[in-house]
Amino acid sequence: MAHRSFLPSARAANVIIALGAFALGWAIYVRYALLEQSSVGLACRTLETLTCETRATVIALFSQSAFGIAALIGAILQLIRPSLIMFTLALMATCAGLVVYNNNLAGLAGGLLLISFARPWRGARG
Repeated sequence: MAHRSFLPSARAANVIIALGAFALGWAIYVRYALLEQSSVGLACRTLETLTCETRATVIALFSQSAFGIAALIGAILQLIRPSLIMFTLALMATCAGLVVYNNNLAGLAGGLLLISFARPWRGARG
């Protein structure tokens, strides 16, 4: 029995695009509004707000390449065994990693996600 290549349905593709755009928008907001603003960094030295905690958490995560590693692990799992959920999670981590300073590993993950479209998929109908 031949399996079709991994290709989400139209409804699933819309959800994937929306979640990917959300992750990209969140990463852009965090980078340009929280991380690169020196006034936010100076204010966070004296204040402890949710914004400052988010900033500190993101700095700790990208200094350990957590976004890139998560994207790469998700893309490898997607390449081995394609699924919609793993593709969505890997895409979101890739979007965040590309924007928030983990672009080497996230770029590799993006390439692996593209290659995963050529993999046979058991969930395919038809």
